[in-house]
Amino acid sequence: MVDDWRMDRIGSALRGENPAVLRRLDAGFAVIGDVQFLPGYSVLLVDDPKVERLSELPKARRLSFLSDMDTLGEAVERVSRRMDAAFRRVNLEILGNADGFLHAHVWPRFGWEPTDLVSKPVWLYPRERWTDDQFALGPQHDPLRKAIEDELDRLRSAH
Repeated sequence: MVDDWRMDRIGSALRGENPAVLRRLDAGFAVIGDVQFLPGYSVLLVDDPKVERLSELPKARRLSFLSDMDTLGEAVERVSRRMDAAFRRVNLEILGNADGFLHAHVWPRFGWEPTDLVSKPVWLYPRERWTDDQFALGPQHDPLRKAIEDELDRLRSAH
C-alpha cells in the first residue's frame, strides 16, 4: 500500500483513492493536473500501470485511449473557451519522458501567457510555475474541476 496517491497515480485511481480523478473513461482516467498555472491543465492516465507506451496497447485499446484523449481535450477546450476570453487552443501531448506509464497531457493555452512562452512548449515555463503554491491544485479549482467533469459527461452522453 502506498501512502501518497501521487506515487501510484494509476493504482490509486483504480482503487478510487486518487482525488485528482475527474472521470473514468473507456481506456483510462481523466485527471486534473497537480499544477494549474494554465487553468484546466489535465492528464489522461492509462488504466493499466504496466503499460509504458501507446504501442503496447492492442489496437482497439490504443484507439480507445486516443479517443479518450480527444474527449478530454475537447472538454478542456470547451470549458476554457467559456471561462476565459483569452483562450487560444489546446495542446495534446504523449511524452513519457519522466513517468514510466502511458499518459497524455492536455494543456489549454491562452493569449495572456508571457510573449516569450505563448508559442513555445509549456515545458519551457520556469520551474517556479511548477512549484509555486499559488498554482498548486486546491479547493479554489473546484468550479473549474466541476465544469470539466460536466463537460466530459455531456460529451460522453452525446456519443
